[in-house]
This record gives sequence, C-alpha cells and structure tokens, in this order.
Amino acid sequence: MNFDFSNPQYLYFLFVIPFTIFFYFYSIKRSGGKSIKFANFDAIARIKGVDIYSRNINIFLLDLLIILLVVFSLAGSNLYIDKQSSSYSYLIAIDSSESMGASDLVSNRFEVAKDTAVGFINALPIGTNVAIVSFAENAILEQDLTVNKPDLVNAIRKITLTSVGGTDVFEVISLSHFILKSEQNRAIILLSDGQVNVGNFNSSIDNAVKDHILVYALGLGTTQGGKTDLGISVIDENSLKSIAERTNGKYFKVTSLEEMKGAFDSIIKISNRPVKISLQLYLLIAAVLVFILREFVFYFNKLAI
Repeated sequence: MNFDFSNPQYLYFLFVIPFTIFFYFYSIKRSGGKSIKFANFDAIARIKGVDIYSRNINIFLLDLLIILLVVFSLAGSNLYIDKQSSSYSYLIAIDSSESMGASDLVSNRFEVAKDTAVGFINALPIGTNVAIVSFAENAILEQDLTVNKPDLVNAIRKITLTSVGGTDVFEVISLSHFILKSEQNRAIILLSDGQVNVGNFNSSIDNAVKDHILVYALGLGTTQGGKTDLGISVIDENSLKSIAERTNGKYFKVTSLEEMKGAFDSIIKISNRPVKISLQLYLLIAAVLVFILREFVFYFNKLAI
C-alpha cells in the first residue's frame, strides 16, 4: 500500500502548521502569565483559566486537523492498493460509419457495437485504464484514458452514427499511439464490420506491430448482409482477421450475448497490480465533517462558561 500526490506543490501549505502551533502556545503563555502567580490550583480553576485552555486546545486540534485534510485534498492524495486488475490498458474504437446502420443485427450493427463496448467496460476489473474513440472517415477521441466507468459508458452512449461511408482503421491506430504511449501493455478493441476503405491498411498494421499494440477485432454483421441507405452491406471479416492476427491479437465474431461474453473472457487479462484510488473527495468531505464537529464543540464550550 503506497501513497502519492497528483498536485504535490500544495503540500507547501503544511508549513503553516508549525507557525500556527507556535503562535497558539505563545498567545496562551501571554494570556496565562498572570495565572501562574496563584499557588493554589483550585484557585486557578475557579477563575476558569485551566478549563478554558483545555477547551480551547480541543478546538485548536480540530482546526489543525481541518488544515491537514484540506491540504492533502488539494494535493490530490492517491492511495495505491494491490488488487486484481487488467494487466492491459485499452482503447475501444467504435466504427460509426454509415454501413454500421445495417439491420442484420438487432437493432442494428451500431447499437450492438455500443452495447458490446458498454458490456466490455462493465466486465473490466476496477482500475483498468480505458479510452474511447469513434471512427469513420476520421478518428475522434470521445474519452481520454480513465478508470472511471460511468464516464466511459457516458462517452459511448453519446456516439452517433454518421452518414460517412469511410472506415479509417489507419487513423485509429495512429491515434492510439499517442493515447497509449505511456502505458506498459496496450491493446485496441476494434468494433467494426470491416470494410476498411480509407487510409493505408498495411501501414496501419505495421504501426500497430511497431508500437506493440495488440488489436482485438470484434466483427459485427452477417455474411447475408443488412440494408443500409446505400444498399446491402455485408461484414468484411477478412480485413478484421488480418489486422488481429498480424498484431498478435484475436478476431471474434459477435452475433449473440454468449459470443460477446466469451470474447471478453479471452481479451481481459487479469493480474495483481497497484490500483490507484483518489482520496481527494473523501478528504474534502472529512474536512467538512470535522468543521461541523468543531462548531458544535465551540458552541457547547460557550454554554459551559
């Protein structure tokens, strides 16, 4: 179990604490100087000196705790714990070209692709880095790398089908190079009906191999084809199989929920690794709760005087 900070520059505010402690006890010494002339402790208590100071120290300690919690929250405290997580970081690429509107899958290929992507996200263990890209004639980054599953699902749901007929896998792989470059193990989940007709197909495969990026291609569609505005569209499995095999990935044909789950089990590689948990929000909530407690202590101290 380890800690680190996303914004360590805020830790300099911790230097406020020793000065605060010094001035607190210095002020007590000055205000309590007269009381030490009394030889009888009961006499000191009768004038509320010791009682007031003991109550004030409780409030002061709560103030210090609030400062600590706020500073550590601003510094972006992170906790790392060893948990089962995916040993890979993934870029999910969803084909949004016009042919994905074909109706040979219920309700169409595009909706099945999005449902499959959401299913994959939900199947991933906590702490897995994932980015979302949509592509047709061009590739668009919909969500940068994150471990936040709700953000990923929301990005997938917002992708819309385009009226563009192009399918540019080359640009997907080029974009993945920049998105995944800092990740140790990298893989692309390619959700498409194939029909790669934009960009240099062989160059895209060469780039993936060079960058050690595995491509898992999930083929969506049937050999009988489905209707689109441009006519009948059939799945192009050959191109999907080629890019998967040549990058040491794997090809899966997705036509049912069972096939989809089987693909997930084959793709997701589990291992024990440190998983980052951001403590920023929790520390801020704790600071608010301690502040409320401090106000209650201060209020009851006033009633007791």
